[in-house]
Amino acid sequence: MVVKVYGSACAASKRVVACLVEKEIQFETVPVDVSKGHHKQPDFLKLQPFGLVPVIQDGDYSLFESRAIMRYYAEKYKDQGTNLLGKTIEERGVVEQWLEVEAHNYFPPVYNLAIHIMFYSILGVQPDSKVIEESEQKLAKVLDIYEERLSERKYLAGDFFSLADLSHLPFTQYLVNDMGKDYMIRNRKHVSAWWDDISSRPSWKKVLQLC
Repeated sequence: MVVKVYGSACAASKRVVACLVEKEIQFETVPVDVSKGHHKQPDFLKLQPFGLVPVIQDGDYSLFESRAIMRYYAEKYKDQGTNLLGKTIEERGVVEQWLEVEAHNYFPPVYNLAIHIMFYSILGVQPDSKVIEESEQKLAKVLDIYEERLSERKYLAGDFFSLADLSHLPFTQYLVNDMGKDYMIRNRKHVSAWWDDISSRPSWKKVLQLC
């Protein structure tokens, strides 16, 4: 059965696609043109009642929310492809811990930066310089904690690549390559080495070619 990934162009979908590649799961991408309101059409709302992407369809089973999808496939195919959850319940706990850090500490400020620096200009909306400044300050504090953590461990959850690292890929890619904020990564020795490592994985290179 081939997994269908709806909305492959968005950042959250790239998390899902990277996970599927790491887990060696066959998939196909289904474009959802948000600019034309396809995400608000009745057929799509049957899959995702909030009208957001991504959504996966796996036979009769569907699931939305990118982190939930990643957890699902990492568990369902834990003995296939890259082990993204750890080998013990303790390692799994640390993976979950840093996934929560990504979702609640890292993602909000980096998302605000992406919206105001990258997307508002496309939409012709004036970015809020105060929001940009505050978001950068918040993100810097998070990255300082990452720097300390990564001085002791190769990856966030330990010495193995996991969902915790993978989940950072899309918006850190924007931060480094599209926002002019690469110094936030490069000025931190261990964060920079970590980024070079995870962003050079074949799975992420494939995502950048596909999405």
